[in-house]
Amino acid sequence: MIKIHLLHEPEAEYLDVLKENLTAPVTLTCGERLNQDVQVLVAGRPKPEHLQNHPALGTLIIPFAGIPENTRKLMLQYPHIAVHNLHHNASATAETALALLLGAAKFLVPYDRALRRGDWRPRYQPSRSILLDGKNALVLGFGEIGRRVALGCQGLGMQVKAIHRRPATQAQRVAGVRSYRPDRLYELLASTHVLVITLPDTPQTRGMIDESALKRMPPGGILVNVGRGDVIEQEALYRALKSQHLAAAGVDVWYNYPDGDEARPHTPPGDFPFHELDNLVMSPHRAGSARQIERLRMQHLAELLNAAGRGAPLPNRVSLEAGY
Repeated sequence: MIKIHLLHEPEAEYLDVLKENLTAPVTLTCGERLNQDVQVLVAGRPKPEHLQNHPALGTLIIPFAGIPENTRKLMLQYPHIAVHNLHHNASATAETALALLLGAAKFLVPYDRALRRGDWRPRYQPSRSILLDGKNALVLGFGEIGRRVALGCQGLGMQVKAIHRRPATQAQRVAGVRSYRPDRLYELLASTHVLVITLPDTPQTRGMIDESALKRMPPGGILVNVGRGDVIEQEALYRALKSQHLAAAGVDVWYNYPDGDEARPHTPPGDFPFHELDNLVMSPHRAGSARQIERLRMQHLAELLNAAGRGAPLPNRVSLEAGY
């Protein structure tokens, strides 16, 4: 029987969901203190003391998508421990990406603000709405989220291409979507009307979309970012929107985050006045959230723990070198 430890105990309701979905023979414990015979640790940000002197520990499961940089650096010191994560929020994040895309393309936020003031003038002015049907979309990052976004874009009548670091397996392919290696990015941007970013923050992705990349896109394009803020250089993003080289954007991930509870009501998300731009739809890093998300987290975690309990290969292996 495999021994599994959760560093942080879920709320009782969700712990019950996890236990209900465990079908393999496992022993489950929770809390800050680990027994020496723990074989699988579930923790997003373990400390060295959680890994040292645990000779049986062979697997770390991060209970969310991605891997924090501090965790990645720590786990590089323990190459014998395999790291896996969860993709439970892929559907929620992809849905938000499409919502941001449509909100930005149709300028729903400024229209909404005007009508709340009783101002009907936008109805009688030339339309700012951008037709997506027939446009070229490029999905930058073709994992669980990116593939769902691609399907949504196809449903809107768009032609979709994707950038993928690794060649897609048969199971990862989406009919009608051709994936390319990152070295083709600048070439593809020249014909990209809609750029959707679902990448993690890694040394390789940080600053990937800079001023020159945005200028490669045809004027009047749309950008959506549900990956990480630092994939796009923030000044380049601000200036592309301010100049309207980008007609619109929808952004869920940012550059500045509150440092504690007291800062939450008054922390600008960037170093530039993004809030002044009426061609930008802003979301406070909530793309992966939904009312059902904790239940989904426990169900997806149970799938990995069941595989571990049966001695089967675990999905969602993280490459520590690549950062995802």
